[in-house]
Amino acid sequence: MLDRIKACLPSLAPAEQRVAKLVLLDPRSFALMPVSELADRAHVSKPTVVRFCRSVGYDGLSDFKLKLAGSVSEGVPFIHRSVDADDKTSDIMVKVIDNTVAAFLKYRNDASSSAIDKAVDALLKAYHAGRRIEFFGVGNSGVVAQDAQHKFFRLGINGVAYSDGHMQVMSASLLQPGDCVLVISNSGRTRDLMDSTDIARKNGATTIVITASGSPLASAGDIHVAADHPEGFDRYSPMVSRLLHLMIIDILATCVALRIGSDKLQPLLRDMKNNLRSKRYA
Repeated sequence: MLDRIKACLPSLAPAEQRVAKLVLLDPRSFALMPVSELADRAHVSKPTVVRFCRSVGYDGLSDFKLKLAGSVSEGVPFIHRSVDADDKTSDIMVKVIDNTVAAFLKYRNDASSSAIDKAVDALLKAYHAGRRIEFFGVGNSGVVAQDAQHKFFRLGINGVAYSDGHMQVMSASLLQPGDCVLVISNSGRTRDLMDSTDIARKNGATTIVITASGSPLASAGDIHVAADHPEGFDRYSPMVSRLLHLMIIDILATCVALRIGSDKLQPLLRDMKNNLRSKRYA
C-alpha cells in the first residue's frame, strides 16, 4: 500500500502530496488520527484528506485507514526475492512460489473494492446493452487478454482479445459510446496500448486499465484497477505480474457472473459442460 502511494506521489495535487507524505512518514499514527488532526498536520482542508484517499484508489478515508491499518499490522510474510543465475532448482522453486504468495497477499491488503466495482459496472452495462467488449494486451499481457476473453466467453459474453498493436488501434477506432475495453499492461508504458486507449476513450468507449499505479496508462483510462508488485519488469519473464493480472481477471469475471445471476448462467454452463463430454475419454 505504501509502495502504491509512493508511485502515485508525482501525479497528485500539491495539497494531496502533503497528505501522502504524512502517511509515508508515520502510517501507524495516520491510521489512528481523526480527520481534523490529519488535516491540521498536513496543512490542508478535511475534504483534501478525503480526496487524497480517493485519488490513490480507495472509497474514502474510512476505507483507506482500514486498509492502511491492516497493511502495517499484518504486513506480508514474504519479501520479493529476485531469481539469480546461480540459484539451485530448490531455491528457484521457493523464490517463485514465495514471490507469488507475497504478491497475492499484498494485493488482498491493498486492493480497492471501489475500482473493482466500477470496472464490473462498466462491463455489465456494456453486456446488458449488447455493446462491444474488447481486451487489449501486448506481449506477456496479450496472453492475459486472451484468458480474459475466454473467461467472459464462458459466461456468454462475446468479446474479442487483440495482442497486435495495429489491430488494437484499428479496433479502438471503431469503438463507440457504450462499448467497453479492458487494457492490461505490466509496465503501463507500452506505446501501442497508450495509443489505443486514447483512441477508444476519445470515441466514447469506457476504458478499464489494469496496470501499475503512477504509470502513464494508469491515468489514461477511465477506470484504473491497480496491479502493483515489487517485481522488476526488466528481468527475465514477468512471472508475478502475469499471475496477479490473471487473478484480477478472475475477480472481475466472478463478480460479473454473480451480478448476471445463477438463473441465467447455470443452464448455459450446464449445457456447455454436457456438450463437451464427447471431447473427453471416459
